[in-house]
Amino acid sequence: MSKTTLITGGARSGKSRLAEKLAEGFGVPLCYIATGEARDGEMAERIANHRQRRGSVWRTVEEPLLLAEAIMAADGRYRAILVDCITLWITNLLFHHDAVEPVLAEVRAFAELVPSLKTPLILVSNEVGMGIVPENALARSFRDLAGHANQILAEAADEVYVTISGIPMKLK
Repeated sequence: MSKTTLITGGARSGKSRLAEKLAEGFGVPLCYIATGEARDGEMAERIANHRQRRGSVWRTVEEPLLLAEAIMAADGRYRAILVDCITLWITNLLFHHDAVEPVLAEVRAFAELVPSLKTPLILVSNEVGMGIVPENALARSFRDLAGHANQILAEAADEVYVTISGIPMKLK
């Protein structure tokens, strides 16, 4: 049984840097599972910047939907596995299923998998529910979905951090 850590916070709050630092504390080799897809130039640039910052000690696996399968394939082969990010994963699942309940079912199944892992797992997820109430139904549904997913994963995690303005705070 390994340790699972969830790191949440707002956009540009320092979540990914904290996650990378914690993962690097386990030694090398390291696995980075990226759930985002470069669907436009700006996102491609973000992905390139993340890769450059991480350097060559990381093996990157790009998996937008089949997160549990990607983690199971990496389990036991690395000193730590970092998933960045849960929010993009649930976005991909929401567009794939076009409904909230199947997404939550996948999140619950994923949370049940976590205790069986041999490799330390670090999850990064955005905290999207601290702002204004979105004006449209899809955005409100996504905000609520992200909140529920974070609750499920926080319960399954051994440690939970929130980052604000680059400062991490341990919640659990």
